[in-house]
Amino acid sequence: MFRSRRTGLVRRLWRSRAGGDGGVSCCGLSEQPSGSPELRAAASAILKRLKEQALCALLEAVESRGAAPGGCVCVTRHGPPPHLLLCRLFRWPELQHPGQLKALCGCQGAGGSENNSVCCNPYHYSRVCGPESPPPPYSRLSPKIEQKPLDLSDSYTEMEASNSLCITAGDISGTSASNTSLSPDMSKQGHWCSVAYWEHRTRVGRLYAVCQPSVSIFYDLPQGSGFCLGQLNLENRSEAAARTRGKIGLGIVLSREADGVWAYNRSDHPIFVNSPTLDAPACRPLVVRKVMPGYSLKVFDYKKSCVLRHHPTPPEHTDGPYDPHSVRISFAKGWGPCYSRQMITSCPCWLEVLLGR
Repeated sequence: MFRSRRTGLVRRLWRSRAGGDGGVSCCGLSEQPSGSPELRAAASAILKRLKEQALCALLEAVESRGAAPGGCVCVTRHGPPPHLLLCRLFRWPELQHPGQLKALCGCQGAGGSENNSVCCNPYHYSRVCGPESPPPPYSRLSPKIEQKPLDLSDSYTEMEASNSLCITAGDISGTSASNTSLSPDMSKQGHWCSVAYWEHRTRVGRLYAVCQPSVSIFYDLPQGSGFCLGQLNLENRSEAAARTRGKIGLGIVLSREADGVWAYNRSDHPIFVNSPTLDAPACRPLVVRKVMPGYSLKVFDYKKSCVLRHHPTPPEHTDGPYDPHSVRISFAKGWGPCYSRQMITSCPCWLEVLLGR
């Protein structure tokens, strides 16, 4: 009976393999799934080595397409990298090398262990954004009202006032950020960033302070915890914002790591990012990076931030107070010289991530 149950789980996993995440590269180019007999044979050998509990965890992650990523699914290293094979099987058929993958914050088995095992849960990994060629700029300029500087003083004032306050990633599951109670234990530890949610030129809700190493920011995530944008109400919300909010879905994960701050795009639509460390020192043109679904990007680099201290001149493209420790992320809509929207305040839904000094 147990053998037949394992066989049923494996069959469900094979049925769930429907082209992975669509085979879309970071530049938006479609990739054709390989589906080679060699890949299927190697992946089948891995699945046969997994115990029933591991198969259940893997099936939950695959069938939910990462909405419930589950725990680590560890397997002994033998032959080709197991995590590379299962990521090719269930998400990105065109993957060629494990160096194209990045383990997500919280994965305990990605680095291996004394028994030489590795986590092969494909939803514990993301693809790393590489250099990209920007699309040609639009000829149409945005309306002049978009050039009016944005008043962000409230955000910065509130961030300074909230240095002694902290909201953990697990404290706001399914609740609005405007009426969240604070955790007294965590308030003593401080926080590494605060997140503001904007729709066009209007900030919606309070600043969300983050103490944990990573935080999920999403519209609708069953059984999830983090900053739930779907609970934030706004009178007279624009149609563009309402449509874009429907595309946020699983949203993003922000994680503070040793080399900087990373953003992982969990949604089904691209996100667009700008930060001081993505711009070259003393650079005038705005650099906005497009991050496709399933990809991660280092949105803030600590070493580059130290270099920027020697180039304090604010760039010309700022539309509000210049902060060398802030990151801006737009859902589904890009902005800047290469897009029709010149300012991020033209984007329907976007985030302002204010990093601690």
